[in-house]
Amino acid sequence: MIRLHHLNRSRSHRIFWLLEEIGERYEIIAYERDAITNLAPTELLKVHPLGKSPMIELDGRLITESGAIVEILCQKYAPQMIPQAGSDAYFSHLEMMHFAEGSAMTPILLNLYVSRLKEAGAPLHPRINAELDSHFRYMAGLLRPSGHFVMDELSAADIMLSFPAEVALRLGRGDDFPALAGFVDAIQNRPAYIRAMEKGNS
Repeated sequence: MIRLHHLNRSRSHRIFWLLEEIGERYEIIAYERDAITNLAPTELLKVHPLGKSPMIELDGRLITESGAIVEILCQKYAPQMIPQAGSDAYFSHLEMMHFAEGSAMTPILLNLYVSRLKEAGAPLHPRINAELDSHFRYMAGLLRPSGHFVMDELSAADIMLSFPAEVALRLGRGDDFPALAGFVDAIQNRPAYIRAMEKGNS
């Protein structure tokens, strides 16, 4: 059985959603953010030294990092969600899997933390906003006519890029990037996504 260490209101929702999509049996070990600090609980440190979610336990091994988790779960249970190895689509898949947690998350996290500085962080916001615009524009340009990234049906890249796309809408950028808004609307209406939301308090 797959075990998911799931933190509410976190990037681990993507893994929850993927597990619902692939239909394998799994167990949830749920954690709640601190109501005051919004930080992950110290209980996660007992599982891994970084104390972060998501993490899964699979075949007796603890696996961390969202991109690795998505890649491994898709390879094992949903190979149709990864393009054929060596194809042009596969190279795009690799780029997008790394982009989602690398380039895309950098300005998102900077925006989150600098916003907490209030006026002290004001000089940094123009640069951060320019980077957010650049990354959201890039993502919107990658969407295919089918409304997906990389392939014309749901793929591992769609799972990974769902988080930064949803952040764009939470930042009120849906009108600026209607293609991203359409992508988010489509994934959020998938039955597996809805089940994950209902089960995970995400």
